[in-house]
Amino acid sequence: MSRVLLLAATTGYQIRAFGEAAERLGIDLVYATDRCHVLDDPWQDEAVPVRFHDEEASAEAILEASRTTPIDGVLAVGDRPTVIAAHVLQGLGLPGHPPTAAAAARNKLLTRERLRDCGLPVPGFLAVPLSPTLADVQSLAASVTFPAVVKPLALSASRGVMRVNDPAELTAALYRLRSLLQSPDIRGERTDASDMALIEDFVEGREFAVEGLMEHGRLRVLALFDKPDPLDGPFFEETIYVTPSSAADEIQKGIAAAVADAAEALGLFHGPVHAECRVSPPAGLGSPEVFVLEVAARPIGGLCARALRFSGEDAERVGAGDPSARPHVSLEELLIRHALGQSTSAWAREEQASGVMMIPIPRRGTYRGVSGLDAARAVAHIEDVRLTAKTDQLLVPLPEGASYLGFIFARAATAAEAERALRTAHGRLEFAITPEVRVLQSLHG
Repeated sequence: MSRVLLLAATTGYQIRAFGEAAERLGIDLVYATDRCHVLDDPWQDEAVPVRFHDEEASAEAILEASRTTPIDGVLAVGDRPTVIAAHVLQGLGLPGHPPTAAAAARNKLLTRERLRDCGLPVPGFLAVPLSPTLADVQSLAASVTFPAVVKPLALSASRGVMRVNDPAELTAALYRLRSLLQSPDIRGERTDASDMALIEDFVEGREFAVEGLMEHGRLRVLALFDKPDPLDGPFFEETIYVTPSSAADEIQKGIAAAVADAAEALGLFHGPVHAECRVSPPAGLGSPEVFVLEVAARPIGGLCARALRFSGEDAERVGAGDPSARPHVSLEELLIRHALGQSTSAWAREEQASGVMMIPIPRRGTYRGVSGLDAARAVAHIEDVRLTAKTDQLLVPLPEGASYLGFIFARAATAAEAERALRTAHGRLEFAITPEVRVLQSLHG
């Protein structure tokens, strides 16, 4: 039985999906997770205990374990373990993303520098230490073009990203980001990137996401997602992804070419990639310009992968021409096949349009429950509504938050129908959120 190593956090939406895909394929899936090595398998999953902040030691621990439990392929879920996965692949002599490329892809400043040095379009940017005085910020504001975007170097899912329109907002955003990066969960990651911020020019335009595979240095686009909601700030909460894209063919080709160029500039070589792009409107008679915001050395996060299914080369014969009846595989299954060196070229995204809504957190407070769930699931074209928030959980919206209330999935004949279904279903949900009661300690007694 072939064996694939999955590097992932101890909690994550995608782990179960990969486990189910491996079981369907008859693959033995083994784990490496960030946990204390002293505890004796606390989750009873026989995972290799590693520490994400100590990448070289973690990679060596996995390679040592592979001497008795051979590994045939490696996958990483989330940004943090991508560099470890790259080291392991290198140590095993398997094709993958080089460690330096994975590290550059994980750091927004390194990404900007690599793309700029290769002559690719990047917004104006500068990195600043997150220990500003008021005088420092006032001096800094003179070199910033407003509107601008303040962002951390290493967080994902738009966490900590804020638009600023003037020096006062810049000051507030820098202090707010510093407070976020000093929170225990982030400081616990022990990364130098938590001490810096990136300030870059705001780029007008539509956003898109690309899910792809690097195959020995060549990009294969698996799906191009539209993000139909405007992402203009003050925060950049992603909500709806729909595919196929409604953009003109010229723009779609331009996005694919830009992501391929960016992946090459970063040095990404073999494995999953997830890219975020913004396409600016044309200036005068010129063409739209594609700004690649990131190319992560990992697949799409959360449960969003459930919006993607792939039909095989025998789909037409088995499905008798009915797209809904054709056999499909999940993105996770496709990635496992790819990690094992199997060809995936015969699989393409299904003909039906699909979409996912990441249900946003409307306000800070304690989650008490939801009504309207059955009504939301009854909307035409809705496949499922999955709530991931737990009762009595403290909900924190962006820019400090790092999660969603859940996910809504739709499939339809067109992307427009899928988008309408997602919005209609979301409109039928009503969440009960109790405002947080802040406790003030007395100065006396």
